[in-house]
Amino acid sequence: MLNIPADDPSAVAIVTSIQRGDVESLQQQLRDDPALVTARVVDHRGVSRPLLHVVADWPGHVPNGARVVALLVAAGADVDGRVVHPDPTGAPETALHWAASSDDVAVLDALLDAGADIEAPGAVFTGGTPMSDAVVFAQWRAARRLLARGASTTLWQAAALGLADRVQACCATEPPPTPDQLTNAFWHACRGGQRATAEYLLDRGADLHWVGHGRKTPFDVARESGDEELIRWLRSRGAEGAEELT
Repeated sequence: MLNIPADDPSAVAIVTSIQRGDVESLQQQLRDDPALVTARVVDHRGVSRPLLHVVADWPGHVPNGARVVALLVAAGADVDGRVVHPDPTGAPETALHWAASSDDVAVLDALLDAGADIEAPGAVFTGGTPMSDAVVFAQWRAARRLLARGASTTLWQAAALGLADRVQACCATEPPPTPDQLTNAFWHACRGGQRATAEYLLDRGADLHWVGHGRKTPFDVARESGDEELIRWLRSRGAEGAEELT
């Protein structure tokens, strides 16, 4: 396996072809040097990524992204290859994680069609599946496509997507979710604009005033969602933003 510095001419050439969606140029480079398909591009921080990650990298949506994925996989790229960090705490995400983080449904579908593991662990912050990255970064199109393709969900992920049956099933387990888990799920329901789910979780004991991820309360993230009905309901229950609580 090749490790190529990001500023090496061969790395610059193949990354440029991928980012431009230049399929013909990419095909020619792989014909000239078949070993490139499994190469890892190493940046100045020492982070190395396979070529499929270049397709899925933020902000995603490269031209011909799905075709590029299919071409790389057919040439021998590992569809479940992971980014490698010099820091052992770095998230070992797959290209599918990155596609979910970029809300790039076309590339997400292409990776799944090529056999990518929809339940691969390694997400940033949580160590979870690509669904975790989609929900953490509020990439709702990707989250719903993963759901349609058969992805599982945790309590907080189901809450963010308003999946009432899954939320209720999680709450019916033994032992039941802890107060902290209910509160986290409630926060995500508010962020996702899911009033019915938020109401259900609040009635089960979620903390209305939790100052959570990003130092934001459920009311703060509900306002970011733009769901006016949810915002009015939260205010009627006494919800406040983080600034109001300090």
